[in-house]
Amino acid sequence: MSRLRLELFAVAALGLAACSAETSPPAPTAPAALKSEAVELREVDETITADAVVEAVRQSTVSAQIAGRVVELRFDVGDYVKQGEVIVRIDERAVAQAAAASQAQVGEASAALTNARAQLERTRALVAQKFLSPAALDKAEADAKAAQAHMTALLAGAGAAQTERSFATLVAPYSGIVSARHVEVGEMATPGKPLMTGFDPGTLRVVATVPQSQIAALQAGARARIEVPSANTWFEAKSVTVVPTADPRTHTTRVRIDLKDDALAKGARGLFPGVFARAHFATGKVTRLMVPREAIVRRSEVTAVYVIDDKGAPQLRQIRLGTAADERAIEVLAGVKPGERVALDPVAAGMVSAKADAMK
Repeated sequence: MSRLRLELFAVAALGLAACSAETSPPAPTAPAALKSEAVELREVDETITADAVVEAVRQSTVSAQIAGRVVELRFDVGDYVKQGEVIVRIDERAVAQAAAASQAQVGEASAALTNARAQLERTRALVAQKFLSPAALDKAEADAKAAQAHMTALLAGAGAAQTERSFATLVAPYSGIVSARHVEVGEMATPGKPLMTGFDPGTLRVVATVPQSQIAALQAGARARIEVPSANTWFEAKSVTVVPTADPRTHTTRVRIDLKDDALAKGARGLFPGVFARAHFATGKVTRLMVPREAIVRRSEVTAVYVIDDKGAPQLRQIRLGTAADERAIEVLAGVKPGERVALDPVAAGMVSAKADAMK
């Protein structure tokens, strides 16, 4: 009997051990290694930052110079047009008839001029033979001169008619991109009515609005770099021009920044007239605590980074950013210390942190 009890006790002990093994939580695993970078003190440019906008140096609106119905539109918004290509055609039948009438009048005047010259020669011969008086010769010379003047006037009118006829075909004044189309086929064009607007993408610049108190630092020879947040790109400036006028209401001055040709060629896809930009004018060198841009997390009004602790686990920590920045990093004023490492992939760091919190 005692042996049976011992066997039952052993079976129960084994069952309890199996149940406890099934219900016990798994052992915590070490956090996955995250790509990180240290927060460090670096020498950066001391900058004056101003909001700016991209504008085209060459931007124009092609307008009608004659009245007529629009019969053809060869390009639309976004199309690239080469210089000299036809972009709009206007019905030219009315101006063609006017040109034909002017040409007919030139033919009539040419015949009259030929007759006046012949009459002048005959009158000279008769006057030389004393058959006509000198007054007749004077009249013949006057008639010839009048016919010549009339011919010159009609030739000018015919040339004007031909020029007006050419206005029915509008061509691109330079190579560029169509940014707006103001008419449709079948609409009536009148002199001065806008038809198409375009710009040259190879001649873009940035215009910044700078407070008057900071203009002196810019005139001392500050370097400039352009940040385009929408395209996440930076561009080097070729020259900086301070416009010698100021706005009396806002007490600001416009500053034009021309971009380098190679920089424009590399990043032209993100630059169009009207795009928001920031102009950073370097006036000196300073040492600042910098954090990588890709490590920054913005959630509503909170700006933070994932700091990697001694065990390799990411911890979300709020920070306060400064103004000094470049294309790789931005100044941090509070929240992290020099030497601390921050995760460069905030999404992956957030997943690791959430998984660790769920296992606690």
